[in-house]
Amino acid sequence: MSDLARNTRIIFSLVIFLSMSAWEVKFPKRKLSISKPLRWKINLTLAGSNIIVERLISPLGATGFALLAVSWKTGLFNMTRNTPVVAFLVSVLVLDLTVYFQHVLFHKHHFLRKIHGVHHTDMDLDITSGIRFHPMEILFSLLLKGVVILLLGCPPVAVLTFEVILNGASLFNHSNVYIPSDIDRFLRLIIVTPDMHRIHHSVINREMNSNYGFSFSWWDRLFGNYTPVSSAGQLKMTLGLPDSKQPGNLPLLMLLKLPFIRK
Repeated sequence: MSDLARNTRIIFSLVIFLSMSAWEVKFPKRKLSISKPLRWKINLTLAGSNIIVERLISPLGATGFALLAVSWKTGLFNMTRNTPVVAFLVSVLVLDLTVYFQHVLFHKHHFLRKIHGVHHTDMDLDITSGIRFHPMEILFSLLLKGVVILLLGCPPVAVLTFEVILNGASLFNHSNVYIPSDIDRFLRLIIVTPDMHRIHHSVINREMNSNYGFSFSWWDRLFGNYTPVSSAGQLKMTLGLPDSKQPGNLPLLMLLKLPFIRK
């Protein structure tokens, strides 16, 4: 199971990354203000540091916690009688809701907002924005998911499925791809689209503090955080941090130090 989990995540991530990259080149939504090679160098380097941090804490990622829950026979689903289908569906939904509330928390709490701000300093959005996170945010997310997995006793296959969905969704909804408006409105009934999530990266506070979802779009509607359109429109919208003079092409060391620098 351990090798399967690792290889499955890698294969699916690579397929989605390459597919969305080709889509961006062929049918881009917006013109980038910073060259793609420079942006990719920064974002991929930061993503590489996150992989190192995650592997040091849990080599199998969140799936490792699920394997521990099975081994220790801990968690609700490992201590009660239930059908595998129910355990699978509930686990995927609860984990996605956990990540949703984590995202909200990173916008509400002062220091966590500074950590998450590294993600929002990206003044353009493309597929690499979906992996542009500070290592402390990755660590926090991994530990939070680990606690939920151990308490719930999530099946390893459910956690693996969730991780694949989450990784793919993050790459998809941060991508700079053109999707016809009619198709976008239909997709938004279930999943978070690039146009929907791009509003979350607006410099307007009201818009930035909405559309928190990564995978499923219904959470924002359910909790009253859904913004359907940007006041400036998709093409003229300014992305980045409000009232920030930081450029979007900060080097890796500065991005790592950013949460600890006073305004």
